[in-house]
Amino acid sequence: MVNIQFTQGNLEQLLLIFVRVSAFIFVAPFFSITNVPRRMRAGLAFFIALVIFPVLPKGTLAYSTVIEYAILVVKELIAGLLIGLSASICYSIIAFAGRIIDMEIGFAMVSVLDPISKDQTSITGTFYNYLFMLILVCSDMPRYLLRAVVDAYQLIPLGNVQFDMNHLYNSFLTYMADYLIIGFRIVLPIFAVILAMNIILGVLAKVAPQMNMFVVGIQLKIFAGLITILITIGMFNNVSNYVFTEMKKMIVSMIQGMY
Repeated sequence: MVNIQFTQGNLEQLLLIFVRVSAFIFVAPFFSITNVPRRMRAGLAFFIALVIFPVLPKGTLAYSTVIEYAILVVKELIAGLLIGLSASICYSIIAFAGRIIDMEIGFAMVSVLDPISKDQTSITGTFYNYLFMLILVCSDMPRYLLRAVVDAYQLIPLGNVQFDMNHLYNSFLTYMADYLIIGFRIVLPIFAVILAMNIILGVLAKVAPQMNMFVVGIQLKIFAGLITILITIGMFNNVSNYVFTEMKKMIVSMIQGMY
């Protein structure tokens, strides 16, 4: 006969696990897709909490009042948000690059509804987002993200979250600088082609002033931009791997700032 004991202390620990995991799931890429009902995401978080609860080291939570326990809940919430946000920031690089591309090829005034985020986004940004999401799923990154939030309990025990504000600030500051660099690296081939196209159009405007370069230029830039995207689409796998590597570094850096 199996004797299962579940005390009030176990319930309090399970609640803290659920808070951290659910905060991560609601902001992390792939898991935070708005098309997935919130109840399903909450159910997934609760299921993960139930699975990892028996294997986590059990200890006594250091609190004596309800307010102190509420502080523990808030700390676990922030910890989950920071881990998920670190991955989400890396994911947003792709959308950032797509917006810059649309500005260059003349699609900046056109926006579409992204079914994933429910926001008005650029055409190229939406295309890159879906392509990146497909590669993310095929590369087993969702399992890595879940593994990261679970393994974080080895470094950040339950109820012992300690925020190193200086480390977290430096991590975000460093990555935001890299954010722009990575985004412009993705855009660089298209930017170079459009720059060359603008130079050619400028020369033609001087040689043949009777031509309407505004009308001709828009069509040529769109055509050249789409052809360049088609040619460079084979490089997107390498770009995704690079972004995944940066995502892992950012997650590790966030975890290091909380213990």
